[in-house]
Amino acid sequence: MIETITGYLGDKAEYYLGHTSTSIPKESLHLPTGDSVSRIFTGSDRNNRVMRNLEYINSTGRLAGTGYVSILPVDQGIEHSAGASFAKNPAYFDPENIVKLAVEGGCNAVASTFGVLGLTARKYAHRIPYIVKINHNELLTYPNKADQILFGTVKEAYEMGAAAIGATIYFGSQESGRQIVEIANAFYQAHELGMATILWCYVRNNAFKSDKDYHVSADLTGQANHLGVTIEADIIKQKLPENNGGYTALNMGNSSYGKIDKRVYTELTTDHPIDLCRYQVANCYMGRVGLINSGGASGNNDFAEAVTTAVVNKRAGGMGLISGRKAFQRPMAEGVKLLNAIQDVYLCDDVTIA
Repeated sequence: MIETITGYLGDKAEYYLGHTSTSIPKESLHLPTGDSVSRIFTGSDRNNRVMRNLEYINSTGRLAGTGYVSILPVDQGIEHSAGASFAKNPAYFDPENIVKLAVEGGCNAVASTFGVLGLTARKYAHRIPYIVKINHNELLTYPNKADQILFGTVKEAYEMGAAAIGATIYFGSQESGRQIVEIANAFYQAHELGMATILWCYVRNNAFKSDKDYHVSADLTGQANHLGVTIEADIIKQKLPENNGGYTALNMGNSSYGKIDKRVYTELTTDHPIDLCRYQVANCYMGRVGLINSGGASGNNDFAEAVTTAVVNKRAGGMGLISGRKAFQRPMAEGVKLLNAIQDVYLCDDVTIA
């Protein structure tokens, strides 16, 4: 496996595989293992049914028993419009093909909408864990707005046999206060019913774009993660960090935004992508709550980009990858191959914690 992985990394192989982190030591982290659910959640307030569903997710697919997860998310039909998402491969207008890709691709779970999962639940919910995404940002309202609204209830997800619910909060947005209250309440209900909870911890505000796009800064996304674990998300989904210094940039001039300690930039992080991602992991209670990074948009170098993201996530101390467009915007056989390439990173003993 390592030869294939280094092949995808190309001339950056040593940069990613040879890096030793000098920021937050790996010994401080709670790393994914086969007994992660018992080790982390036995002492928590999660009931036995939540733990059983977390075990269901951890015990499915090619990564079963490793503590790592590979999840196929397909909510882009709403988040990015169905036409924009499925025009490359119209087969995925049919929801059954979404679930088939997750099954054939050896994923731990499939995350999608009430419509997709509800229409296929009796046939597949016992074969692969269902994660029902309960809120979305629909892009038909004119002008488009950044707001996550509920598309169904926690009880609906429970009744279709879902193992977990997923939700997005746009931290930093004008509507974030309402979203936090809504999703905190939804997560409480889900835990009561025995379902696990996964939070898409995205930051969203026009002010976060200036000289750089600080929507993907380690400091802002790290704080979003910390807010996510505060409302008892069992797994955190976050974009891979691409820069740092969001708080610093937003405190330029006469502005006063948030609070930060300069040691975040001088001691707890470096410029290396693995160290930036490790700061995200640290904000997930030092890895007690698993961090999964998103795979990003489909492009010309999907396999190399997906493998690189997986290497960064694993070596930082993360729990896995949740990759959609790179997989479903291509023929199914190629999508399966891409998902397997991601999974191989987590199966490869030569890719170690930095």
